[in-house]
Amino acid sequence: MLPWLLCSGLAVVIVVLLVKLWLLRRSLDEMVQQLGDRLSQNTNSPIFLSVRDAHARRLASELNLQLKRLRRQRQRYQQGDAELKDAVASISHDLRTPLTAIWGYTDLLEREELPENAKRYLGQIRNRMEAMTKLTEELFCYSLAAGQKELNPEPVDLRRILEESLMSFYAAMTQRGIRPDISLPEGAVVRMLDPSALGRIFGNIISNALKYSSGDFTAVLEENGAAVFSNSVQGLDPVSAARLFDRFYTVETGRGATGLGLSIAKALTERQGGRIQADVREGRLFITVCFPGEWGRS
Repeated sequence: MLPWLLCSGLAVVIVVLLVKLWLLRRSLDEMVQQLGDRLSQNTNSPIFLSVRDAHARRLASELNLQLKRLRRQRQRYQQGDAELKDAVASISHDLRTPLTAIWGYTDLLEREELPENAKRYLGQIRNRMEAMTKLTEELFCYSLAAGQKELNPEPVDLRRILEESLMSFYAAMTQRGIRPDISLPEGAVVRMLDPSALGRIFGNIISNALKYSSGDFTAVLEENGAAVFSNSVQGLDPVSAARLFDRFYTVETGRGATGLGLSIAKALTERQGGRIQADVREGRLFITVCFPGEWGRS
């Protein structure tokens, strides 16, 4: 009789433990799923458990507390980021008026009879003014690219936009003795993108290549929507290449670089669901921008 009671009691304990383990596993599964949903959707809804286990509910309560703190930090970050972009846009816009005035006075001075030293100083002023004007324009473009300005996607032929972008830099390439090696597919490669933003992306990548190129440039557009730009570089390692998309990051070999061109390209690419990356292999810099998915092809 006693052994039977012991076996029955042990069986009850095992069943209870199995039920507890099942409930605990169910609670953990619910918390994992709901935690992922809360993080991805940025919602104020707390994690809710269908079981009444005290330990699981205590854990869920702690997770809800941490989620609440995380939401507050995210809101502060988003607000601060938006304010920073608005400030950059306002400052860069407000700088245009005094810059225009300075350019005007500089043009007037160049018409005057000036000693050689004054002409040399005036040339330096113009060089600095050109750099400042370019930086102002890049700042303004970055604030728009990284901000909430609405993009207008439409069926766009990547091949046509890339051809137009390359043609716009033909004079600059010729001046620097660069003969580009270009490979394009025979048919159109169509994606749903904002044509103006796409032109800006390609233009900034090509402009960056001209600044860092050692005398060559290659552009390849593949049928899968990937565009690969490459050029020989000196003194650029993989670590530095990975930082080319950071704001204001430049390397010593960049001619007139502001450190914003590729940041703008990255922001516009990602806003349209694309990917962009840079790497260095055997002394060449490769920048790849890809817009997956096929809208249509002619």
